[in-house]
Amino acid sequence: MTSPRTFGIAPSSYRLPDATTLGAVHLQIADLARSIAYYRDVIGLRVLASTSSLALLAPHDDDRVVIELHELPGAAPVAARGRLGLFHVAILLPDRPSLGRFLAHLASIDERVGMSDHIVSEAIYLTDPDGLGIEVYADRPRALWRAQDAQLEMGTLPLDARDLINAADGVPWSGAPAGTTVGHVHLHVGALEQAAAFYHDGLGFDKTVWGYQGALFMSAGGYHHHLGTNIWARGAMPAGPAEARLLEWQLVVPTHDDVYALESHLGRQQITVLRDADTLLVDDPWGTRVRVRPLLSDRSTRA
Repeated sequence: MTSPRTFGIAPSSYRLPDATTLGAVHLQIADLARSIAYYRDVIGLRVLASTSSLALLAPHDDDRVVIELHELPGAAPVAARGRLGLFHVAILLPDRPSLGRFLAHLASIDERVGMSDHIVSEAIYLTDPDGLGIEVYADRPRALWRAQDAQLEMGTLPLDARDLINAADGVPWSGAPAGTTVGHVHLHVGALEQAAAFYHDGLGFDKTVWGYQGALFMSAGGYHHHLGTNIWARGAMPAGPAEARLLEWQLVVPTHDDVYALESHLGRQQITVLRDADTLLVDDPWGTRVRVRPLLSDRSTRA
C-alpha cells in the first residue's frame, strides 16, 4: 500500500500545487454531427452547448465540460502510425461499478475495444471516428497502490472483464455519470528527455513512473498520472493543421496566484508563454498546447 507522499520524484524548483487537476480537452474533428453521435451514443457524454462548428460535451447531471469538439470539415484522420501529439485522452469515471456498466454497454452495441489492468486502475480503450484515441477508466483505491524505490507500480495486465461487468450489479448504463472528468492525457513525444525537461522541470509535474518501456508518467498531488508521454510513434511528425488532432488540453491550478507563480517560473526557464486573460498558453517542444487556468475562473472555453 502507498500514500500520496511515498512515491515520485519532485522537480528541483517549481512544483504544481497538490490540488491541480485537468480541464476540458479540445479536439479537432472532421464532422461535428458524426462525432457528437459517437461521443453521445458510445462514450455517453451529452451536448451541453453547441454551434454549427463547436460542441461542448459533459457528463449527465454535471455541467463540467470534458471534451470540446471543433469541426474542421474534411480534416484528415489520424495516420495509422500515429502523430506526435495525442495518444489518448483518458476519461475518468467516478467508480468501478460505473466502468462495469460502461463495458456492458459497449458489449451490447458490439463496439470493438481494448482492455487493460494497470494495477492502479482498470481501463477500456477505444478509437473515435477520426482515429483519436480514448481511454475510459476507473481508479483503484489509493490505499491499494504500491511503490518500490520511490516509483509507483503500474503495468499492462489482462483485464478481468467478467468481474468488472459483475461490479455493475445489473444496473444498466445510462451515460457518463456526474463526477466524470478528464483524468489524464497521454501524448506521443519525440524524446522522453525533452518531455521531462518541459513537463517536469518546466511545468512542475512530479515523475511517478519512469521504468515503463519507452514512456514517462507524471502527476501532481500524488496521483498516479495526469500526464503520460511516450516515444512509441518513432519517426512520426506532429499532427498538421488540416488533420484530426488535439488542439489543447487544460491544466487547472487552484488560484490566480498559482498561475502567476508558474508564469514567473517558466520565464526563468526561458519557456515562451502567451497570456490569454487569466490563463497561460504554453506549447511543448512538439507543438502540443497546454492552457493553464485557475479553478476560480471555472472556464472551459472562451467567448
